[in-house]
Amino acid sequence: MIREDRLELNERFIKVFRMLEERGEIVKNDRNGKGMGDFAERILGNRAYGHIIRAFLNSDDKRCIDYRHARTLCQEYGINESYMLDGEGEPFGIEMPKPPKIEDAMPYQGNILFTTTEAFAGAAVDVGGFTRENYEFFSLPGLSGSGMVAFPIKGNSMEPVILDGDMVICKEISSLYDIRDNKIYAVKNNGQLWVKYVQCVTGSRGRVTHL
Repeated sequence: MIREDRLELNERFIKVFRMLEERGEIVKNDRNGKGMGDFAERILGNRAYGHIIRAFLNSDDKRCIDYRHARTLCQEYGINESYMLDGEGEPFGIEMPKPPKIEDAMPYQGNILFTTTEAFAGAAVDVGGFTRENYEFFSLPGLSGSGMVAFPIKGNSMEPVILDGDMVICKEISSLYDIRDNKIYAVKNNGQLWVKYVQCVTGSRGRVTHL
């Protein structure tokens, strides 16, 4: 009999797989690195195991993804481990709050969320986790689009490029493979937040193993 936690893990896997499809990171019949075989190779180590992935995706099948391969999924596609393994937070780390609607005539508040370093470092940022006093939106000329977060820097580890008290504006990337070496990123994990120059370290198969 399959344990309840494994069934819940597999349900989260199915949800994450669908989200990766929506993001265009998985295209089932693709032959340019995003197909089911490519996904199976990255997660299970063999591109011929696409049928096993399909079994995981079939809620009527008894086969479920295990924790080891779920961790591999997190590493390969930048999934939040707290969500994938424990069901805590959001699949991709943050869920952007939208400006609260109080009345139809409410003026435009901006597209950049200003928050505290401590709040941004949490497993998820959603509108339910803030009070009206804890966050605000603003805008800057030349910065359009959604999904941007601003927070103040604490410390001098990035001097002289970034100083204590400076404000950083960042936007979530889709996956680890969007990272460019020797660029500055805000990296958050397990309630900790770092703003650092980043390099990707790859294994023998060219997969990103750590930063």
